[in-house]
Amino acid sequence: MLHQALVEIRPHALLAVLAVSFGCSDRAQPLARDLSRSAELLDLDGRAITLPQAPQDQLVVAIFTRTDCPISNRYAPEVRALCERFELQGVAFYLVYVDPRETSDSIRAHLAEYEYPCAALRDPQHALVAATGATVTPEAVVIDRDGQIKYRGRISDQHVALGTSRSWASRHDLAEAIEATLAGRPVAEPVTKAVGCYIEDVK
Repeated sequence: MLHQALVEIRPHALLAVLAVSFGCSDRAQPLARDLSRSAELLDLDGRAITLPQAPQDQLVVAIFTRTDCPISNRYAPEVRALCERFELQGVAFYLVYVDPRETSDSIRAHLAEYEYPCAALRDPQHALVAATGATVTPEAVVIDRDGQIKYRGRISDQHVALGTSRSWASRHDLAEAIEATLAGRPVAEPVTKAVGCYIEDVK
């Protein structure tokens, strides 16, 4: 079973990243420390919570998404495979829905339609978006058991730019980041540019 305990990230352990505007630059910006932010979210029953912190040797992976983002939806098979592959290794996956107009019922329907096995949270105020520096959906962050962000960026390199994609991915960045973090190794490329639907469009 996926880890479902909802506990606060310790303030001294929370990391965030510099805000990025990919409209001005194609280069992803480096991860940066911000100890002052909190990340209040909602579960699908409307309860206010903070991002779960994984205990012991577990990791948390948060994937920002929207029900109406076509690129996010095209990644559903890969997200399902990642959840199933890494669940037994102590990785807790959460789909974080960023559109404040989406209801819990529409999110539940989306989870069922795409057969997602992972849990879902809502971020209508973009608290976690701001705390991590995410800019598009889908974009993923890998958080270790100390609350440190080890990776932020694309799931894979299949989508090169809006409207341009490969037949298959040559790099599976999120999987590589999870593997490295589980093994205690630095992530080779801790920040990559994600391609998708801009989160600022649903503020």
